[in-house]
Amino acid sequence: MKWSAATAIAAAALALACPASAAAGTAGQSAVPARAASAVPQVLPINAAVAALPLGTEDRTGYRRTSFRHWNAGDIPADGCNTRAEVLLAEAVVAPEVGPGCTLTGGVWWSYYDDREVTPAGALDIDHMVPLAEAWDSGASAWTAKRREAYANDQGQLASLVAVTARSNRSKADQDPAQWLPPAPGALCRYVAEWTATKLRWGLAVDEAEQERLLDIAADCGGTDVEYTPAP
Repeated sequence: MKWSAATAIAAAALALACPASAAAGTAGQSAVPARAASAVPQVLPINAAVAALPLGTEDRTGYRRTSFRHWNAGDIPADGCNTRAEVLLAEAVVAPEVGPGCTLTGGVWWSYYDDREVTPAGALDIDHMVPLAEAWDSGASAWTAKRREAYANDQGQLASLVAVTARSNRSKADQDPAQWLPPAPGALCRYVAEWTATKLRWGLAVDEAEQERLLDIAADCGGTDVEYTPAP
């Protein structure tokens, strides 16, 4: 059943008033202590989650990629690995060997955007689920530099940073779902759920075209939940 925006918004209000206490797993990603969030996750049906996103007008005035410092020392500074390497270690299907200076050798990953198995680590990009420029447009321009750094290196929610093929990441660039979607047909519901979860986590807005596309895809994703944890 396809939901209207009004119906979805009403459902979102009800679901937010009675948040679920149980967390739903995400296929293709394994939970590890370094990337686990400490706060209690919120779970919403995908239609209600999309409708819960604040609507706003995007503005890229003043954006610079350097406004989001990354990659930093990661969640475990003592391990000698930066955020990029920690994400690769967390998402590996077959774990790589870790050498001096956190050099990763071997290992296998699965890029769900294009349904491809990838090796070695250098063939992967770490995608910001909601690109840095899109985050700036949607509210991050008002943040402190420290909060933007936290966003750019966010391992507190599994969906925030995703290891994918360099080709798919560069095809996506800084586009939102109204402009770009992953080419693998089976990836759409997961992608929209994770995009929505990231925006809800960080309190980022959507524009009208983005909201319309998200609701349209969500209407065909019955049974999909969106799990997010508000950022500290």
